Amino acid sequence: VQLVESGGGLVQPGGSLRLSCAASGFTPSYYAIGWFRQAPGKEREGVSCINPSAGGTIYADSVKGRFTISRDNGKSTVYLQMNSLKPEDTAVYFCATRRVPWRSCGLRDEYDYWGQGTQVTVSS
Repeated sequence: VQLVESGGGLVQPGGSLRLSCAASGFTPSYYAIGWFRQAPGKEREGVSCINPSAGGTIYADSVKGRFTISRDNGKSTVYLQMNSLKPEDTAVYFCATRRVPWRSCGLRDEYDYWGQGTQVTVSS
């Protein structure tokens, strides 16, 4: 199982970024995928997740209305579209998945496989 994040970078407040989580070694459509972030000196927190197949999504209150998670099963990739970015969104963003298929997603740190992370910095 391998998860590789990309798409991070430096963006001004109010700007947008799209993160990608490329999955390999398993069939990602069978598994919940979550996005988490960790800012310096803070605990890792759940941002958003998407259920297996074309299932539902969950967002943290802090990103509702600004972030959108989606999956392209044909490309084995899950995306996190981030709009109206704020300085407090600055963090390393990770995607993760579970060992057990067909389980609903959640924002708690209960995932088994993690990517290496991609840095998002929101600053003027």
